[in-house]
Amino acid sequence: MSAWKILLTDGLEENGKAILRASAEVVDQPGITAEDLLKVVGEYDALIVRGRTKVTPEVFAAGKKLKVVGRAGVGVDNINLPAAKESKVTVVNSPLATTVAVAELTMGLMLSSVREIARADASMKAGKWLKKEFEGAELCGKTLGVIGFGRIGSAVAARAKAFEMKILAYDPLVPADEIKKRGGEPATLDEIYQNADFITMHMPLTADSKGMLNAEAFGKMKQGVYIVCAARGGVIDEAALLDALHSGKVAGAALDVFSAEPPGLTDLVAHPKVTCTPHIGAQTVEAQTRAANDIAEEVLNALNDKPLRWKVA
Repeated sequence: MSAWKILLTDGLEENGKAILRASAEVVDQPGITAEDLLKVVGEYDALIVRGRTKVTPEVFAAGKKLKVVGRAGVGVDNINLPAAKESKVTVVNSPLATTVAVAELTMGLMLSSVREIARADASMKAGKWLKKEFEGAELCGKTLGVIGFGRIGSAVAARAKAFEMKILAYDPLVPADEIKKRGGEPATLDEIYQNADFITMHMPLTADSKGMLNAEAFGKMKQGVYIVCAARGGVIDEAALLDALHSGKVAGAALDVFSAEPPGLTDLVAHPKVTCTPHIGAQTVEAQTRAANDIAEEVLNALNDKPLRWKVA
C-alpha cells in the first residue's frame, strides 16, 4: 500500500473510490465544514472536491503536504488557482465526464421553457385543465446563439441541429474554422444578441464572463428571446434578467445555476416565466461514474508524477 493519503470532501462514486483505494489510503468526509477542513487538510497528499468545497488560500496554506487538488467535474471556480500555483499544488479536473449530461439538460431546459412544461405539469397536479394557456413555440427553424463553443457548447449545437435550428456561435478561444467544423456559424456577441431566438451560455465564470448578460446585453436582444444557462452562476446579471422578464424583452429563462447557491425563493426563482433546477447539469448516473473514474486516475497520475491529461494549474 502506498503512503499517499487522499481526502474526499464532497463524495465520489464507488468506482472512483475503488481506483483510489487500490493505491492509497482514502478518507471520505462528505459535508466537512470549512473550519474542520482547515484542521485536517495538513495530513493529506491529495484533496478531491466537487463544487461545494471552497479550496481557499487558507486551505492551501494549511495543506502542507498537498500535492494535488482534483475537481470531480469541469468548473474550478471554487478552487483558488493563484493560491494553488503559489503553493506549488497541481489542480486537475475531469472535463469530458459531464459533457453529454449538461448538453442534454440544456436541451431539456430549452424545451421546458418554451413549452412551459413545468407549469403545465403543476396545473395538472392541481386538478386543472389549462390547455389554451399553454401555447408555446417550436425550436424548428429558430436561431440558437451559443456563447462558449467548447465541448459542451458544441455538443448542444449538435443536438439543436437535430431540431433543425440555425446555430450562431461565439467563443474568443475557438478559431472561426474550428467553430464551423463543430457545426456553428461564427458570430460576434452583438450578432447573437440581435439575431438569436434562444441564447445558451457555456463558459466558465471568470472576470471577463462575470455578468456578461447584463442590462446592456439584454437591450440589444430580440424581443421575446429565451435565455438558458447551465454553465456557472454569475455569468448572468440576475437583476437585469429579472427586469428583462418583467418588460417582456425576455420571454422565458431556464436556469440550472445561480450567483448564490442555493438561491432561496428569490423573485427570479419565483417568476412564472423562469424554469429552475438545482444545479443538476452533471447529475446523471453515467456522468458521475465517468467523473469518478477520470478524476481518480488523474489524481493518482499527479501523485506519481505521471503525464496529466487535464491539468488546470
